[in-house]
Amino acid sequence: MTKDDERKYTFLGFAQKAGKAVSGENTVEAKIKEKNARCVVVAADAPDDAKEKFERLARRYHVPFLIFGEKNRLGAAIGKSPRNVVLISDKNIAGQILQ
Repeated sequence: MTKDDERKYTFLGFAQKAGKAVSGENTVEAKIKEKNARCVVVAADAPDDAKEKFERLARRYHVPFLIFGEKNRLGAAIGKSPRNVVLISDKNIAGQILQ
């Protein structure tokens, strides 16, 4: 794992601690539709239909989209069980993750 990957996981954790991250497919979908998203991170090992769904939603609502990491690591980074998708609602943290 690169230093850049570690940095992204760290910022996911910061977002969670700040209350600026949500996870879980239904919750993330709702937040995207509410236009309360600054970026969407989908695990590379998420099912293809989930990746396609969130990429489509992100494009439709003009939200930056990133396929990154693994479900286990995404969940661990935010202190939860494995997660397919995490949404960041803070623009500064989202910017750090997308760099």
